This record gives sequence, C-alpha cells and structure tokens, in this order.
Amino acid sequence: MTIASDLPPAGAIDVTSPYDGSLLATVSTGGADHVEAALASAYSLFRDRSNWIPVPERLAILERTISLMESQQKELAELAASEGGKPLADSIVEVTRAIDGVKLCMESLRTHAGEVIPVGTTQATTGRVAFTQKEPIGVVVAVSAFNHPLNLIVHQVTPAVATGCPVIVKPAGDTPLSCLRFVQLLHEAGLPPAWCQAIVTDSNETAEALVTDKRVGFFSFIGSAKIGWMLHSKLAPGTRCALEHGGAAPAILLNDFEFDATVASVLKGGFYHAGQVCVSVQRVFVPRKNARKFAEALATAAKKLVVGDPTNVATEVGPLIRTAEVDRVADWVTKAEADGAELLCGGERLENNCYAPTVLLDPSTDSQVSTMEIFGPVVCVYSYDDIDAAITQANSLPVAFQAAVFGKNIDQLMHTARQIDASAIMINDHTAFRDDVMPFAGLRESGLGVGGIPHTIDDMQIDKMIVIKSAG
Repeated sequence: MTIASDLPPAGAIDVTSPYDGSLLATVSTGGADHVEAALASAYSLFRDRSNWIPVPERLAILERTISLMESQQKELAELAASEGGKPLADSIVEVTRAIDGVKLCMESLRTHAGEVIPVGTTQATTGRVAFTQKEPIGVVVAVSAFNHPLNLIVHQVTPAVATGCPVIVKPAGDTPLSCLRFVQLLHEAGLPPAWCQAIVTDSNETAEALVTDKRVGFFSFIGSAKIGWMLHSKLAPGTRCALEHGGAAPAILLNDFEFDATVASVLKGGFYHAGQVCVSVQRVFVPRKNARKFAEALATAAKKLVVGDPTNVATEVGPLIRTAEVDRVADWVTKAEADGAELLCGGERLENNCYAPTVLLDPSTDSQVSTMEIFGPVVCVYSYDDIDAAITQANSLPVAFQAAVFGKNIDQLMHTARQIDASAIMINDHTAFRDDVMPFAGLRESGLGVGGIPHTIDDMQIDKMIVIKSAG
C-alpha cells in the first residue's frame, strides 16, 4: 500500500505463487479510512491548479521511469511470472511491452493537442477566434486484473500520470506485487507520491467505496463483466469510465485457409497464458471437410506444449491463477463431454494448478464452453457446412470483442470480416493479437469505451474551449 497517509494498515494478505503456493510477500491492506485519505489527498491535488505538474516535468518523470524499468527488466519479468503464472518467456515480452507502453504515453501526450474551432463564419461570430486546450479530467481510480500484472497497470496508470491526473490504483489481490513495484518506480523517477497511490483493499465494500466516490473523475476497470457492470451502475453522477471485460473469441476458417500456419496461430492464440486472456481464441469454426483433421492437428500440437513452472524459461503454459478456476474449467469440460463433445486432448488436471491444454471437437452450442468465456486452456472446434450459419453462431453471444478470419481469397475474407460482430477482426492471425497503439474495445457486455494507450490518454483529458473576442 502506497497512500499519502500515516494510518496503520487495516490488515494484510499473503501473496502466493499460483503454481506451488509458496509465499512471495505479505502486503498491507487498506480500509475505509485509507480510501478516504487517498481520495482526499488526490482530490486536493487536482483542485489546486497551482500544484499541477507541468507537461515537460511529466515527460521527464516518464523518461526516467523507462530507464529504471530497462535496468530491471529481468527482475520485473520474474516478479510478474511468479505472482501471475504467465510463463517467464511471455513475461519477458510483457515487460518489454510495458516499457514500450510508457514510451507510447509520452508520444501520445506530445500529439494530443487542442484544435482551432472555425468560428467567424457567421455574422454572430465575427471578430472572434476559438480554440481548445487539453486539461486533466480529474482523479483517476483504476481497478486492474491479474492476467498481465505489469502491463495492465501501465495501461491504466501511466496515461493518468502523463495527462496530469492524480491516480489511485487497486491491483488484483492475486497479483499486487508488480503494481506496487511499478508505482515505486514512478516515485523513484520523481513523481510526488500523492500523485500515484496504490491500495489493496481489505474488502469488496472498501473497493466499491473507492470507485463510487463523487470525487472520482474517471474510472478505469479491467476484470469480470459481472463486477464491472455492477460498479458502473453505482458510479457517482459525472464520473466517466472505461470497462474492459472478456469475450469468447471466434475464429472462422474459410475453405482455402493455410492449414499449417493456421494451426500454429490458433495454438498460440488459444493457449497463451493458459487461455487467461480476454481475447483468447475459444471458438474455431472449420469447414466440415477439414474440421476433424484441423482439430486433430491442433490437439497433436497442444500435447507437445510444455506445461509447468512459470518461472522456468522453457515452460509454454503455466498454471491457472487459483485452484477454484481449475475446478471450474474441469467441470465445464466434463459437462461438454457429457453433452456430446469429443475430447481430442487434455481434459486433465495436472499438479500445481495446471490444466492440460484441451481441444474439444463439436461441443454442443448450448454448453458452457460454447456460451461463456472459458478463461482457461480450452479450444473448441466446430464443424460447419454453411458459412452464413457459422457466422450466425459466432455472433450468437452477448459478448463481442476481437475475432479472426483465416483464408486466401481477399473478397471472401473481407465479406466474412464485415459480417462478424466484433470491434477488431484479425485476418490470418489469432484473436489475441494486439499492439498497444490499436483501439481495444469490448462491445455489448464485453465492455464500454475504447482502450489502447492513445485512446486512454484522450479519455483522461477534457477539451477546454477558449473564445477570444477582439475588435482588432
């Protein structure tokens, strides 16, 4: 906990490895008094314009933060892997991506300027000029998820720092260490501590009180749809927000898809971080003549994935974040088999919260693996006879985020892409592809607003218009 207060902690939680349960650290928690202290401090900073940090100083702080991160890449990757369970090789990539994210914040801040308003075109506006300038929106409260314990924090916190918003961040209780370390790096880089505070709340009620306070100008949420929409319904009037939830990402393979390349792409998109990504490949629709061959090839490749200790650089698939999640995924797969799905590989609990990468062929369209986000290492393959029916099934859920289409004929690819309900369509690439400059938006129940660092930079600022009347 790094809040601007001398209050004693409300309590403490143990942060343990999701793989072997070993104790990584004990972290102090904050209660209602800590939330009030953090909000009061942040709001006081925002209301005192004379205390705002000038843009050049903010840029210098972020530049120094980058240098600190680059000097500690190995340690940051090991920390993220140990607490979050993402394999070390992928956690190393996450740290590089996080560093690039801070750089992107700097670039976005430099280019997000105001604009000239075209007044003077009517008799009523003669003798006037108008323009807008960017200002911070207010206190930002960020509630984050476990699956990218460093990069998600960079996405939610760094834009606030860049735009001059005081920010209070609540990391996931399973993975607070990367967040606390990043906040510490910001402070070491010269950011006054009150401008970025981190709190691990002692209860859901305390977290809700933080989010719904009327002093919050912007609420950034990454996590489950159930919690996100509940908090959204309780926001104070005037609080703006962005919600990022999950989906059940579809991939549609056309008749002319490149077989080997598509197997490799779906393998990566489905089993990366044990499927614990909001845009993991979950539902793959394949022409019936190719479906079994494709599913069996995917299963053969999945069996070869190295499952185990996330801190081992050779590991390709790590554990699920909690034992309860292993129980849930195992239950869903068992029910899918009972409903007629063919299990081609996996379907097996392994030790240390790991679950074997699993491929199901033709599960019932009513089963949980077909209708809900699995958030585990399970890919479902569906045979189709009619492309329009496959598209209809892909669009049948109340969630919509990213999707993919594989094939060679550009006309068919574009036609299919236009028919799919999604905010982004990857052509000949898996659904989990992302670059942080891209817009990243869940539709319908999958979220609200647009993520991606440049878009978040824009969200956390207001346009203030200035109109000058002059007789000159």
